[in-house]
Amino acid sequence: FCCLYTSINKKRVIQKERERTYRKNINTTTMAESPSAKRWLPLEANPDVMNQFLWGLGLQEDEAECYDVYGLDEELLEMVPKPVLAVLFLYPITSQSEEERILQDSINKEASSRVYFMKQTVGNACGTIGLLHAVGNVTSEIKLLEGSFFDRFFKSTASMGPMERAAFLENDREMEVAHSVAATAGDTEASDNVDTHFICFTCVDGELYELDGRRSGPISHGASSPGSLLQDAAKVIQGMIQKNPDSINFNVISISKKAGGAY
Repeated sequence: FCCLYTSINKKRVIQKERERTYRKNINTTTMAESPSAKRWLPLEANPDVMNQFLWGLGLQEDEAECYDVYGLDEELLEMVPKPVLAVLFLYPITSQSEEERILQDSINKEASSRVYFMKQTVGNACGTIGLLHAVGNVTSEIKLLEGSFFDRFFKSTASMGPMERAAFLENDREMEVAHSVAATAGDTEASDNVDTHFICFTCVDGELYELDGRRSGPISHGASSPGSLLQDAAKVIQGMIQKNPDSINFNVISISKKAGGAY
């Protein structure tokens, strides 16, 4: 099908179903290429939880906020607050999605050096990795609280490679504690028995990139712009959904610039 939900009424029905069955599943049990023994509880796919997590780590509250994206047709995309800085997408891990990942990794071209990318080595950390990818690629467009975790993390890892950043995060006790607090702050009891995965879409140097810590590197999806980021990401997401027609386990969240902030 061409969109997640085709009407406001259907949006509400599926939203309620998602809240009952799916809110907790934003991370995957599938490990990265070089897994560690460390595992975290998954974060909840909940904008309120994510907002508190981001704001507590140094994203200023008047700068940006997470919002549910209730559908991928134009009418529902127009409801999302603009401008959109990044798009997070939750999808089920299937044999088909794994084959697609391996294929794309084999033909992946070199990405812009300005793309902030890191690998995932901690189990059930992809929600946090997605948020780090989102913030890490817009640090020039938003204000981080000076001396905060985000401010220190991105300054410390700026010159590192993807695996070095992964190791830095894995050994960062402050982030581990913050993640744990957020993981237990949602509406559902946290469980690590999940089979879904969160990725991030962002625009860097006029290209739409898919950022997934399980991949070998950023995946380019062609030309984009800050103004068309949401629509461009929606097209890619629609293609991914169409390959899993029997599943409703999808969730899209935007990180949008708040009105009044510099952009």
